[in-house]
Amino acid sequence: MNLLRTLELEHMKPSIPDFGIGDSVEVHYLIKEGDKERVQLFSGTVISLQGAGPRRSATIRRLVSGEGVERTFPLHSPRVADIQVKERGIIRRAKLYYLRDREGKSTRLNPNLGKLQHPRSRKGDGKQASKAKAQ
Repeated sequence: MNLLRTLELEHMKPSIPDFGIGDSVEVHYLIKEGDKERVQLFSGTVISLQGAGPRRSATIRRLVSGEGVERTFPLHSPRVADIQVKERGIIRRAKLYYLRDREGKSTRLNPNLGKLQHPRSRKGDGKQASKAKAQ
């Protein structure tokens, strides 16, 4: 197996929750202030997912006092302590950049109240990672 791929698999987190574009999530992120570390919560809507494997990252958008704030989180980073899915959304786009131009009620997405048919956040990464760790 490729040496770079084996190093990447070692640094991947064992489990990331299944979420996708349009879902409302809470990201628990470790913040270092001086010599202390604390967990800061960033909750918002996932507007894009990029990359694959350990390079996978998610851009999350939220409104803070009427101003839109976006932040990109590398999912396999040790600084990301936890990701919790609060609500699933029904969308028909791969990226939700159009939400940047909207304000108020038009930024709402329809909730998905049913069960998911298939996992959305990991496209084949789980199968490859489990095969590589088994060898």
